Amino acid sequence: MPARRLAPAAILFVLGGCAAPPPAPEAPPAEAVRPVLEVPVERLPEPPPPRPLVFAAVGDIMLGTDFPDDRLPDDAGHAQLAAVRDVLAAADVAFGNLEGVLMDGGEPAKQCANPAHCWLFRSPPRYAATLAWAGFDVMSLANNHARDFGEEGRTSSMRALAEHGIRHSGREGDVASWTVDGTRVALIAFSPFRGTHWMGDIDNARRLVAGLAAGHDIVVVSHHGGGEGTDALRVPFAEETYLGENRGDVAAFSRAVVEAGADLVLGHGPHVPRGLEVWNGRLIAYSLGNFATYYGVNVSGDKGLAPILLAELDRDGRWLGGRIVSARQQRPAGPLPDPTDEAYRLMQRLSLADFPAGAPRFPGAGRLAPR
Repeated sequence: MPARRLAPAAILFVLGGCAAPPPAPEAPPAEAVRPVLEVPVERLPEPPPPRPLVFAAVGDIMLGTDFPDDRLPDDAGHAQLAAVRDVLAAADVAFGNLEGVLMDGGEPAKQCANPAHCWLFRSPPRYAATLAWAGFDVMSLANNHARDFGEEGRTSSMRALAEHGIRHSGREGDVASWTVDGTRVALIAFSPFRGTHWMGDIDNARRLVAGLAAGHDIVVVSHHGGGEGTDALRVPFAEETYLGENRGDVAAFSRAVVEAGADLVLGHGPHVPRGLEVWNGRLIAYSLGNFATYYGVNVSGDKGLAPILLAELDRDGRWLGGRIVSARQQRPAGPLPDPTDEAYRLMQRLSLADFPAGAPRFPGAGRLAPR
């Protein structure tokens, strides 16, 4: 029989099955193999934490009044603040309590239960420029003189301050809110007087402060409460009255707002300094006394002490330490540095007496430190 011819596909299969596999690649010579070097990864240093913010705080300010008689200084009050200007201007935030109104003209609206103890203060609006020149950033308008000329007078004060870049709080609903070196700061001012955030309603104060704490990094609370005069140096841990008016329980109020989220509490109103307390890691200054009060306010004895509180806070509001710069009012010059540190020494004694377990440390030379 004739031989069968293989199909082309079969031929390819046979040829493919008989083909030798391709030769393996030759290994490179040993000297050609270079070891892989491990390059160390350089770790960048952690960025330093943001520097603390320095808050400067003082008590009552009234640079002169033209009512009922003209008791205005010739220089719009510059000389009263010249000696302390560098301290205030160096702080990140400088605070004070403005007594009276910044207003041209107007009729008094204040009604006094006892005419023998009735004072009204009105300074020209241009005095706001003096406060800005001295370094003030924010002022309280929650006190018993902010409405000496009615709400019209307080509105005039708000307008004058704002025109010179100074924030304010006092009238109910008026809260200062701004950014300082990338940190959100709020200040709300309370008092026991009509038309302000009322410090007598502690539950409402808690709610207001908690709301601000939710939207800010640091919340500062100011209060103008307590008795007045040299009999009011000590914190009584009870409601205080003066001239028949309920002036609030400053200890209960201050501690409550700290627990609600306040990081710094600044008191004024007694016209004398009071002690300092650290509560939940936050600093409370119960009264910073008078500061720059031209003729019309008694500055004899302890009422003439004019401490400047410098408080260092981290960006979460925790108090890190600070200083008390002691000054004393000497008319007509205003507050002048006191080399005897009398305000510092008085506030040390009061702090240890009223808050034996919660007073800050007083290492000397005006310094303050946490325990």
